[in-house]
Amino acid sequence: MAIHILDPLADGVPMPMISRQARLVISPHMGARYAVMNVVILAPGEKNDPHMHVASEDSLFLLSGSGWVHDLDAGERLPVEAGCAIVIPPGVRHTVEGGPQGVMSVGGPVPPDHAMLRALGVTT
Repeated sequence: MAIHILDPLADGVPMPMISRQARLVISPHMGARYAVMNVVILAPGEKNDPHMHVASEDSLFLLSGSGWVHDLDAGERLPVEAGCAIVIPPGVRHTVEGGPQGVMSVGGPVPPDHAMLRALGVTT
């Protein structure tokens, strides 16, 4: 195994169900066993598709901006901002929405959500 240095734009796989500017950068598709990292930019008012990860915790860290994470099962809309870390338990339907300036985050489902990877056309 070697250390990988990746460029999200050049090496990342587009994730249109997450946002127009989302890239899957680290996952089993590039040799990682457990790590998953997406880089996501949500424009103001943009939401990703409602989804859940059956056996994975979805963790996100907001690098910039603000917005909301929606817990669709509990009917909650929770405010988030740069510097927040978010953990969404397995099985919780959710979506993230960009606020007035949008939001940029990194993170992803761990362990890898293989159904999501197959939907992206990434075989694992």
